[in-house]
Amino acid sequence: MPRQVTAFSNSTVKLLRSLRDKKARRSEGLFLAEGLRILTEARDSGMLPEIVAFSPEGARHPLAAEIIAATEAAGGDAIETTADILSKMSGKDNPQMLLGAYRQPATSLDRIDRSKAPLWIVAQALRDPGNIGTVLRTGDAAGAGGLILIDDCADPFSVEAVRASMGALFTQAIATAKWVEFVSWLRGNDGQLVGTSLKATQDYLAAKYDRPCFLLIGNEQQGLPADYEAECDLLVKIPMAGRADSLNAAMATAVMAFAIKASWR
Repeated sequence: MPRQVTAFSNSTVKLLRSLRDKKARRSEGLFLAEGLRILTEARDSGMLPEIVAFSPEGARHPLAAEIIAATEAAGGDAIETTADILSKMSGKDNPQMLLGAYRQPATSLDRIDRSKAPLWIVAQALRDPGNIGTVLRTGDAAGAGGLILIDDCADPFSVEAVRASMGALFTQAIATAKWVEFVSWLRGNDGQLVGTSLKATQDYLAAKYDRPCFLLIGNEQQGLPADYEAECDLLVKIPMAGRADSLNAAMATAVMAFAIKASWR
């Protein structure tokens, strides 16, 4: 049976609240996910939380009740608490009525099996966790295998990134690597590295994309470094018809991912 927690000083409450901080996430090996939709996506992807917290109202939904029961059956901790305490945990004034703490997966390149999908997204130095979450969601929608984060990126397991992913964090493989490590791994097998650049002459709609294709997206402000562009097998540009010279990084990822997918029909 779930246990009731009504004190802000409770150790589990303190643990879940601490997971909003990157250092705590790393030391505990856990991250937070909020809301029935995201927790259902996780369950459907074969992942259950180690701790699930919920309000009495949140537990009334049949899917929520299933997740709570499955978590307990798997040996996890289920706690019923108040909206005020859920708000403290999530950092939101209007919190979701269900949240879970999940074990962080390993993020080494060894986890990536490039043969499992024709498209992979590679992001270099993305600093906005919302962009990372949106790129994960885009990858799921476009049938990508996952996201490889290069160099100093925002944490994909932050509350903001998980929220923006809308559950895609649980359907997409995630790896982190330094550029040199990634290039060595990439060149060890088949894979076309495609970058976007304002300096490219090839239109993204006219290009030929091979499989597996690794779509490389640069930093929000700086784009890709010149030596990273030089490593690409193909550089393309998305023409801008208006005064803007480029798209938001997550938006550019979506445009490119669906263009690559459409070219294979």
